[in-house]
Amino acid sequence: PTLNQQAAPTDTAPGKANRLVRAVSVSFKSNVGIQTVVPLTRIADRVDHEAAQGADLVILPEHCQGCNERSQETLDGPTITAMARIARRHRTYIVVPIDRKDGDLRFNSSVLLDRGGNVVCIYDKVYPVYQDECERTPPIRPGDSARVYKADFGRVGFATCFDVNWASLWRRLSNLGAELVVFPSAYSAGRSLQAHAIVNNYYVMSSTRIPDCQVYDIDGELLLHDKENAGSGVNVTRIQLDMDRCIFHQDQNMPHKLDSLLQAHGNDVEREKWLPLEGWFVLRARHPGASAQELAKQFGLETLQHYLNRSQCEIDQCRGWEFA
Repeated sequence: PTLNQQAAPTDTAPGKANRLVRAVSVSFKSNVGIQTVVPLTRIADRVDHEAAQGADLVILPEHCQGCNERSQETLDGPTITAMARIARRHRTYIVVPIDRKDGDLRFNSSVLLDRGGNVVCIYDKVYPVYQDECERTPPIRPGDSARVYKADFGRVGFATCFDVNWASLWRRLSNLGAELVVFPSAYSAGRSLQAHAIVNNYYVMSSTRIPDCQVYDIDGELLLHDKENAGSGVNVTRIQLDMDRCIFHQDQNMPHKLDSLLQAHGNDVEREKWLPLEGWFVLRARHPGASAQELAKQFGLETLQHYLNRSQCEIDQCRGWEFA
């Protein structure tokens, strides 16, 4: 499928100071069978509790209300309706994965609700499991687009379960500017998720039916892995992510540009990570009033992904390739 770009709402979040997001993964042990789906009231109670504590983003696992002959629902169905009330009440973004009915079509969808409870983005799983989802009645239709949404704290991308096996989708999310990719899933995915974080330099956070949650840093470091930490088949993972942190290659940025930045603004920004084997480093703002991204830009530092994309274009020109 062609991974088409989605037009994103106008927003000034990327680059501004103090882009901290309090993200929560809420997951319940279940499978898609009708007898083992967690009641919606129980899920809503847990999400409401987490949202009331000040969460900016709550993520639920894939098919949180099952995938069977009775689980299909529209955007005005009971699951989205219940979560929209919570999003409005607590001013919280919520990712709600459902077995979505759209006319005669069926999709495995992650629905993003904004702080007002509005549906602002729908991601339809691009790679359903062929021997399972594509052979259901009716079959789950593959999505055809990557999705990245500009929330007020930064750009959020989406991938679901079996999607983890296709690097092209994850690269498209990077090219669309994703800073955090949420991953509702039936299983953990483990090092496959880590590989995407390493290659694409965005945060990755999961919510699964194991139930567990993994969070990977923008350099691929595993920040945490929680499993059924709330007991009774429930996992709740809370983490604060700094969306202003940025990663660079040493090429073209060292020593002069980085040294000049740190000499002029050492009280505002720091080199948080030094990765000599990869030739990378990470910058972080020291206080809420500063932006590492903006200061780096002022001093001419080029982010790792921009450097690699630009290099590819220049190398292709050396080959004599022409582009319209």
